[in-house]
Amino acid sequence: MSEIQHPYSVLSLPEEERPRERLLKNGPETLSAAELIAIILGSGTKTTPVLQLAQTIVAHFGGLAQLAQATVQELCQIKGIGSAKAIQLKAVFGLGLRLSKQTAGVKYKIEHPVHVYHLVKDQLQTEKREFFIAILQDAKGCVIEQHIVSIGSLTQVSVHPREVFYPAIRHKAASLILVHNHPSGDLTPSKKDCELTRQLIQVGLIVGIPVNDHLIISERGYVSLREQGGIFV
Repeated sequence: MSEIQHPYSVLSLPEEERPRERLLKNGPETLSAAELIAIILGSGTKTTPVLQLAQTIVAHFGGLAQLAQATVQELCQIKGIGSAKAIQLKAVFGLGLRLSKQTAGVKYKIEHPVHVYHLVKDQLQTEKREFFIAILQDAKGCVIEQHIVSIGSLTQVSVHPREVFYPAIRHKAASLILVHNHPSGDLTPSKKDCELTRQLIQVGLIVGIPVNDHLIISERGYVSLREQGGIFV
């Protein structure tokens, strides 16, 4: 949809003052949050120009931090924001969150299960499907990469040892940590969780890439199977 000629329309501005042109000429740091959001959205509605819509979004949530935490459903409550635009915004903020955790030159070292929890909680604790993730570590316990092994349903996820250890071998990982979420909120390890963990520990011993821990994440927090004892000895 092309931008209509509205008093507050981007097209009503001189070309050199439009957000896209200013970004090209001076860089994104010279634009306001609303202007950057307007570029992401691309277009407004028949009655609301994109820049006005972007300003409404920022004002509605009270700032970027709150906006970044908004769900797709909450974004869709704003008139003029459908699921497509809401998903675009969630994708952008998701990339920003991941980038903030991968600051150039800084390695994230895991020394306690809570470090794993803080690394993945924003990604997993509100997911409605089960995600199984392998966190690859170097010899000093620093994170090399997070690898999504499998995505399942509301209650289960299928995991094969090959899919867990292939990226670990490819990236020359020294060890790894397993993480998956329970969308139900119940942090109790299931019988299948325990059996899978034992299987992957054994495979890790064979290939020389030990499994350091397995965490279950939900909106209620986390459980470390290593801390619970029994499986990890």
